[in-house]
Amino acid sequence: MSAVRRLVVEADGGSRGNPGPAGYGAVVLDAATGETLAEAAEYIGVATNNVAEYRGLIAGLTAAKALFPDAGASLEVHVRMDSKLVVEQMSGRWKIKHPDMKPLAARAAALLPPSSVTYEWIPRAQNKHADRLANEAMDAGRDGRQWEASASTAELDAPARTPLPDRGPPGDAAAGAAKARAALAAARGGPDAGTLFEVDASEEPEPTDVTAAPQVGWAAAPDLGAPATFVLLRHGETLLTPEKRFSGSGGTDPELSAIGRDQAARAAAHFAALGTVQEIVSSPLRRCRETAAAVADRLGLDVRIEDGLRETDFGAWEGLTFGEVRERYGDDLTAWLADPETAPTGGGESFAEVAERVAAARDRLIARYAGRTVLVVTHVTPIKTLVRLALEAPAQAMFRMELSAASISTVAYYGDGNASVRLLNDTSHLR
Repeated sequence: MSAVRRLVVEADGGSRGNPGPAGYGAVVLDAATGETLAEAAEYIGVATNNVAEYRGLIAGLTAAKALFPDAGASLEVHVRMDSKLVVEQMSGRWKIKHPDMKPLAARAAALLPPSSVTYEWIPRAQNKHADRLANEAMDAGRDGRQWEASASTAELDAPARTPLPDRGPPGDAAAGAAKARAALAAARGGPDAGTLFEVDASEEPEPTDVTAAPQVGWAAAPDLGAPATFVLLRHGETLLTPEKRFSGSGGTDPELSAIGRDQAARAAAHFAALGTVQEIVSSPLRRCRETAAAVADRLGLDVRIEDGLRETDFGAWEGLTFGEVRERYGDDLTAWLADPETAPTGGGESFAEVAERVAAARDRLIARYAGRTVLVVTHVTPIKTLVRLALEAPAQAMFRMELSAASISTVAYYGDGNASVRLLNDTSHLR
């Protein structure tokens, strides 16, 4: 009987734009020693983040198989990734719905016998080696080069690894964690709170409130690690802002005014001085992209676009002042102010609809940026919604918040589902 060969594959993929310029990275490790046995990385052109992650998995499994091509069933591979989507789908717990994912998942599954591969989700901080490889590949593609293993420094940034115990094939830690969360939630009488999943918008599971069954009160809390911290920056002024006109995602998509550009520059200088922002995410609307670009240029970071952060579609009210809407659509406005399920005149979005998509975007970002500080450049309604949800306040609380142009608010999200509002409507950087 052949000796069992036990390997670990760590894989990651990224897309600067989602979809945008994309690449993947994968590393094969000796399970007993943690020694790096093989690395793989490639720039793959324009693709989504999920496609890049699957490509990283395929590259890692291919490299593992190539190391021991004759091992057959005696080769055992434990895959560790920070993509909850890929781990859950490849483990068979989530269905694969997206047509782009199905052939990639089938290709990955066919590389080795299913009984030889197990999957585990790990935090992004523990996947630095593969993450760095993916970014090296994207940097190479940006510069018109191919990634070269001889020039890689990814292993230097890899975290210290604990060898897997030498007692048979490793278990599925993701499944164990899910069972533990379910047991804890049942003991508290609430639903399973383990919902901080990394998901593509087209692959989302049924929405769940991430604040379900958190620890409350003054009891000693477990060490949950650093939270995902959202620094919420409202975009700078447009010509519509000082006139207090409805300006959502269904209107003209205005650019920043001269005042707005100055506000963006002041915000950029503020964040450069702080030195705490690690990632930047923006609404797709122009005023936010311009504000985010000003900060990104100052910090040397890329901007990731998240469609779920766009402003409300105000329907027929776009471009009108509150008084003009009251005069033309008085009954509709009264109903909208009283009921979060009511949409603006002409087929706009209700606050309830906006809250659903903002919460889904929040969950994706929390999963992707666990333990990191993210500048989230967005609009009045998404920011107020994030604050309201963090406070578990009713929808009417949104009418009690003031958010100035280019103001900063901050919410931190912890691993147990708790959220902490740390700042609201700070404009001191504009003075």
